This record gives sequence, C-alpha cells and structure tokens, in this order.
Amino acid sequence: MPASEPQMLATRLLGERQQGLVRAGLGGVIGLGYRIAGAGRQRVRLEHVHGTPLLVLPTVFNPRLLRTGAFFASVIADRQLGAGNNVLDLGTGSGVCAVFAARHARRVVAVDINRAAVRCAGINAQLNELRIDCRHGDLFGPVAGERFDTIFFNPPFIGGTPASAQDHAWRSVDLAVRFAAELGAHLAPTGHAYLLLSTYGDACASFVEELARCGYSLTLLATRRFINERVTVLAVQSPGAGAAA
Repeated sequence: MPASEPQMLATRLLGERQQGLVRAGLGGVIGLGYRIAGAGRQRVRLEHVHGTPLLVLPTVFNPRLLRTGAFFASVIADRQLGAGNNVLDLGTGSGVCAVFAARHARRVVAVDINRAAVRCAGINAQLNELRIDCRHGDLFGPVAGERFDTIFFNPPFIGGTPASAQDHAWRSVDLAVRFAAELGAHLAPTGHAYLLLSTYGDACASFVEELARCGYSLTLLATRRFINERVTVLAVQSPGAGAAA
C-alpha cells in the first residue's frame, strides 16, 4: 500500500483535524476543561448513562463528562454489537461499554491498565447484576492466548507519555502500533473490532493508518459531531473476512 493511502483513509473516515480557528480554539478550552474536571473529581460519583447507574471512582474518567463513553455505549446498545459473542473491552475505564455489552453478549472480559478502573468496572458489573471478567494489565497482556468475536476499544486520543494512572486514558506513546500488530492474535477470523476515534488529539489517525498497513478492512459504523470534535466508531475486520456488519 502506498505510504499516502493510509493517511488519506484516516482523513476520509475520521475527518480533518483542522476545524477553523474559532472551533479549534473553543475545542482547546473545552478539552482543557475536561482534563481539569477529570483530575479534580477525586471522589466517588454515581452517574447515569442512558438510564444505567455507574459508579465512578477517583482517577477513573467519567463517561458522562467525556461524552465518548456514553456515545460508544449507545452504539453498542442500539446495534446489539457483540450479541451472543465472546467480547473484549480494552481500556474499559468505568466499564460503561462492558456493562452495555454484557446485557446481550455470551461473555465479557474487561481490561484496563489503571487498577482503579478495573475495580470500578467490577463494581459496576455488580451494581447492574451482570457478569464481567475484569482484569488488570496493558492492552492484550491480560488475555494472552485468548480470541474474541468482538473487541471494543476507546483508545487515548493524544500522543505522549502518561503522567499518571488516570492519564493513560488520554495519552499513549506506541499504542496504535502495538494494537494493530497484536490484534490478529486475539480477534476471531470472522470477528469485528470496534474503535471509537476522534478528530480531537493527534493520535487517532495513527490507529487507522497502522490497521490499514496491516491489511485490515475499516468501515465507518457511526459518527457524531460535538462542539470541538467529530467522534467516529469504526468497524475493523481481518483481511478477507467479508463486509463489516
């Protein structure tokens, strides 16, 4: 694949990062507000996402505050993604996507590098009377040797070294490269991975580019425009697996 094609594909699927001076400036202010609010909420909070109660612990990002978690959960619920399947939720955070998936999946494993997030997801599974296997670790490390029909991932949007446990939800150095390289060992041959990506931050296009270079098929599944970003859910399939559902 020519070097320019992955970049063109990322722009076509995700949209342009340049949003105009006013929109970009407003986006920067809002983004800073999210980080400050997220860092400042160092207490337990009970939130509701689409009517579902979720406890949010300190250092775990709030799916209502950040909007992307709530949007991803709505897509999972509306389209019954992972119904009857073995599901993996990477970077589970509060467990919001795992909780919505567990209502119709055969089995759900939730993974996060932040120990507080793993505990939080476990609490929310119990709170909603669902069975979710919550594991601590980096990316696919906790599921070595396992394959899944459906994989969800809402990755960090910004490139850079995380400064704290909570900052892993925002920043990563090489996650796009590692995800694309390791996905094939954990996705069932006819399975789907679903990524939530954004025009906010500088890391999202790298996921599209790395997956394209590895031969994966990417299809736009859902999108929503917010004030400072366009958020997109992509369906990812292995080469030759057929059209995305």
